[in-house]
Amino acid sequence: MADMSIPEFFTGRSIFITGGSGFMGKVLIEKLLRSCPGIVNIYMLIRDKKGKSPEERIKAMLDLPLFKVLKKENPRAVDKIIPVTGDVMELGLGLSEEDRKVLIQKVSVVYHAAASVRFDDSLRDAIIMNTRGTREVVLLAKEMKNIIALLHFSTTYCNTDRKVIGEEVYPAHADWRDAIKLAENVDRYELDMLTSKYIDPLPNTYTFTKSLAEHVVKDLCDGIIPTVIFRPSIVISTWKDPIPGWIDNFNGPVGILVAVGKGVLRTLYTEPDLVADYVPVDIIMRGILAGTWKKGITKDVKERNELVVYNCSQNDISPVTMKEIVHIGQNLIFECPVSDALWFPFCQITKCWYLHFFKVLFYQLLPALFVDGLLKLSGRKPILIKVHRRIYIANMALEFFITNQWKFLNDKGKALETELLPCDVEDFGYNTDQIDVHEYFRNGMFGGREYLLKESPDTLPRARLQIRRMWLISQIYSMIWYVGMAYLVWYKIPYAQIYRNVADFTYDYFSSL
Repeated sequence: MADMSIPEFFTGRSIFITGGSGFMGKVLIEKLLRSCPGIVNIYMLIRDKKGKSPEERIKAMLDLPLFKVLKKENPRAVDKIIPVTGDVMELGLGLSEEDRKVLIQKVSVVYHAAASVRFDDSLRDAIIMNTRGTREVVLLAKEMKNIIALLHFSTTYCNTDRKVIGEEVYPAHADWRDAIKLAENVDRYELDMLTSKYIDPLPNTYTFTKSLAEHVVKDLCDGIIPTVIFRPSIVISTWKDPIPGWIDNFNGPVGILVAVGKGVLRTLYTEPDLVADYVPVDIIMRGILAGTWKKGITKDVKERNELVVYNCSQNDISPVTMKEIVHIGQNLIFECPVSDALWFPFCQITKCWYLHFFKVLFYQLLPALFVDGLLKLSGRKPILIKVHRRIYIANMALEFFITNQWKFLNDKGKALETELLPCDVEDFGYNTDQIDVHEYFRNGMFGGREYLLKESPDTLPRARLQIRRMWLISQIYSMIWYVGMAYLVWYKIPYAQIYRNVADFTYDYFSSL
């Protein structure tokens, strides 16, 4: 067993992080500063964006609720975040010569989390960001004088051509060197024409370029520097660390619950019994820090420099099906309603694409057209058709993932936790057996309401009153609908005439035999 705790391992070290402004990057930075107070500095690669300087972007990030606990416990810890101007899309990461020298001299742990996670990115942009960007990070890490660990953020879904995915790097579908040359030299339009054939059998440019990135890491690092590839599955809101339910994007099951609660998502195309392989983001960060620690404390040089792959998956630990997630959401309608929902929340799962399309048309698009028409007549800007178009496109991009099932083997990941020192288990243990799924998604829904929709908890009483009214209206509407249909069936259909026509047809048919 190791004789050095995780906080002790990080004491006196400086960290370099790419993707620090992303969802996982923010949680990683917060966890490092709060649980490993001995860290010297965190160098955060960040670029100018929307007219904001790197310093302004970091200040805005630190104002997020995610950092409240840290600033209360150790307010000066945030001073350890040092912005480094650069861009993963550029050669050399866009670093100045001076910044590069500082990183080479001072950094001993590198986290490469930057990536484009859009499924519909052009092949060129995805290769430049996810594959070439990884190469540039690796080349920098190999120059570092004191490198003790490089951890590359990947995804369990970069090998979706296999149904069972182990903790290893599988044979490549293309040579990453050739892919980078294509992206750098071939016209974007021509590359777009080749995309579907080039990335086959993977479903989109994201999974393809993340798979290539793993081979960049394997080819350039294995046996040379201590390296870990960490593959999380679907990353969603925090379980409890530092606060329950924190999230900053609509991806995954929490986004579905919020969209249903708002009344804009009423049908979901998926397999009801498909396991939604989600992992809370704070659990992932605990595993990442444990993996870094394990790699860094390994004394045998040969073993330390061997590439290790961890799958961070919950499909065999706390499986939850899509049907169960929707059911949990239905149970939260009255407890955690969103303000100004369009209509009473309701969502049906279907595995028939044609039925799903029919429901999209009648449950979502036609009502949206009606509401947008009223908005336009009142002089306001129509919004619903645009929202539903985005939802439909997002569902199309996700179709492959929410209609297929994979098994991710995670023996190494589970074994890693058993090696933690007793003093590290509370802050860095990631056993999810104790997670109450209903309570977790309840916190996720409250978090989605507060952090995504920006609705204060003070608005809950009003929202609960609204949702009761909407429920009553929906019940009255349903009753009128069924009574009307019954009236048509009972009084307006000429049963006697139908009976006579059938009898005459039958008589004529048999008479002609």
